[in-house]
Amino acid sequence: MSDLATLTAVEQAQMIRDRRASPVEVTKAVLDRIAAWEPRINAFATLDAEGALNAARAAEVMVMAGVPLGPLHGVPVTIKDVQAVEGLPTRRGSRLTPTTPAAADAPLVARLRGAGGIILGKTTATENGWTAVSSGPLTGDTHNPWLRGRTAGGSSSGAAALAGSGCGALHLGTDGAGSIRLPAHFCGVVGHKPTFGLVPYAPVPNNNSVSHAGPLARSVGDAALMLEIMSGLHPADHTTLPMKFQSTDVWGPDLKGLRIAYSPDLGHARVDPDVAEAVRASLATLQALGATVEEVTPPWGPKGPELERLVWAVAMYPFIETDPARRAEMDPGLVACLDEYTGLTVKEAIATAGRRIAYAAEVNGWFADGGWDALVTPSASVAAFEVGRQRPAHWPDHVWDWLVWAEFSYPFDLSHGPAVSVPCGRTGEGLPIGLQIAGARCTDAMVLRIADAFQRAQPFRPAFAS
Repeated sequence: MSDLATLTAVEQAQMIRDRRASPVEVTKAVLDRIAAWEPRINAFATLDAEGALNAARAAEVMVMAGVPLGPLHGVPVTIKDVQAVEGLPTRRGSRLTPTTPAAADAPLVARLRGAGGIILGKTTATENGWTAVSSGPLTGDTHNPWLRGRTAGGSSSGAAALAGSGCGALHLGTDGAGSIRLPAHFCGVVGHKPTFGLVPYAPVPNNNSVSHAGPLARSVGDAALMLEIMSGLHPADHTTLPMKFQSTDVWGPDLKGLRIAYSPDLGHARVDPDVAEAVRASLATLQALGATVEEVTPPWGPKGPELERLVWAVAMYPFIETDPARRAEMDPGLVACLDEYTGLTVKEAIATAGRRIAYAAEVNGWFADGGWDALVTPSASVAAFEVGRQRPAHWPDHVWDWLVWAEFSYPFDLSHGPAVSVPCGRTGEGLPIGLQIAGARCTDAMVLRIADAFQRAQPFRPAFAS
């Protein structure tokens, strides 16, 4: 039964509907696999095995009763520990947060549960999502399933590590500067940051509108299904869009007629050679599928680094602490980041917001004016490096600035457009490399269509099958 854990969500749901497997059997298989992997990867902030089994038993009663079943009926799901799950605390990776259990599910959790999903628990996250490495003061280091001692990425650390180790099919992540796509890249899985507002995020953060919620999975099809269930207008989030994503819009036989731009560095980013080579080699697959691929240097690329660091500083401002005792409980990197920008004035913060608005217009306008269906880049500049570091040892050290190797991800948080990371190769050391496919606002179906076609044409063996 442990093989049930590594099936896709689509396969698990179909087996349950066909009564070839029960919700309890699937949930037990995933929990058994978690028991084997969790000591190695440390991916859970809170594992609610008893609650999951109780929900699975209730789901099994519904199957036997012959009542209509939701699209995820009996399928296990994990939730990043920044979204509320009824009965479990929401710690956000921080020692400074309360341990009080949440009184109700967050809207997107309620939608997953309403579709029949079995909530397994809360996955590890870095402190308030500030960094894209997988270490934090509350839960310690989350390890990469490919190689213990290497980062799983962040801030959706546990979600990616579980997906990469085959511990269930569906995992919720969030992304403010790459926190879905970067761990997907490091762990060899699919991670999609949707168009801003496509999925409700409540309570709405006061952080410059950078927070997105989206799926981490091993297949594009599963990611699309999860996105469909979570998407749509919700009164608790005034930024949600009045549109429902349809996973059926993703599939296409090929990529004929599509124009895809490719940028190896956005005109400024340093990229490790093995990452650059794997991404460039992937272009042949896109071309074989019928797409026209052209190398470009987007004019907005070099404008990103300075702007992002200011936007990120403003987004982190709510977490400033002056009490020495509370500061001592925080991630030292987060403290250093906040200290560097304590002199930022209100006038500068307002000006930064204005620059961000102009940047978003330029990025989205570039897609429209150029007639580009998508832009492909590396998902990150480096492969998984040692836990406990903000940068790889072969890069210049810095106490907090991890953004230097993540220059490809944050532009699409700033522009609110969709972006997905899909595995495209491995380094000489055997670690995964991700290809990022990004687009203008509300083109989620297009970027996922390209990712799906690419994944079918160039399959990737996960960590547990290698």
